[in-house]
Amino acid sequence: MDGQRQHGIGWLYLLSIVGGLLVWQLIASRYSALVLSPPTAVAHSLFVNTNSLLLPILLLRSTEHALLGYALALAVAIPLGFLMGRNEKAFLMLDPVVSAIYAIPTIAFVPFIVIWFGLFFPARTALVFVMCVFDILVTVTAGARNVDRNLIDVGRSFGATRWCLFSKVLLPASLPFLFTALRIGLVRAVIAMITAELFLAAMNLGAFMQAAANRFDSAGLLAVLTILSVLGLVAQEGLKAAEARLLPWHVRQ
Repeated sequence: MDGQRQHGIGWLYLLSIVGGLLVWQLIASRYSALVLSPPTAVAHSLFVNTNSLLLPILLLRSTEHALLGYALALAVAIPLGFLMGRNEKAFLMLDPVVSAIYAIPTIAFVPFIVIWFGLFFPARTALVFVMCVFDILVTVTAGARNVDRNLIDVGRSFGATRWCLFSKVLLPASLPFLFTALRIGLVRAVIAMITAELFLAAMNLGAFMQAAANRFDSAGLLAVLTILSVLGLVAQEGLKAAEARLLPWHVRQ
């Protein structure tokens, strides 16, 4: 039964992608290729620039600061989120500050990032960090606060230590929210990766996009966007697969 369900989901997934490409082709056929290139032209640009290894090399260079910024955001947001979620005093002290900063558009931090970190790798990493950390923090905090109080009380009644309560009760109960935070943060990291390369010094994929825009090469621009969308999709599906394997009791049926 599960195999048939997975098979049906796979067909729907494929149908969604094919339908999207057909709609894109129909819309693009009404306009000049300078305005909107069709999927065939984008596929040709992807093939040429991938075959020459240009796009793979640029993508690898771009992911360096994206992964570092994402890792730093996780290192800060996860422990701080659990602290805010389980310590009422910490929550009351930090939540107004987090909420106030979270309401500020991330792009408004770019001038400060330039002043503090310059225009190159440290600045790009910092922008990824800023764009990821608050989304992850808010989600982890919500997950930690959502843990059933009765579960904690039962653990304490059996004499569980603080570490045992965290590792055996709090962490497993918070895992659905934690995986959601990982997925949200990962998408934000991909967005921040290209934003940093466009708004700071033009580098890697950002420089490729700027050069394509200067040539009015919409196929080249859309080739990069296609790579980013596929990258985000693969990362999302990878985390979904990990969640399904580690949390079979939670995955929606």
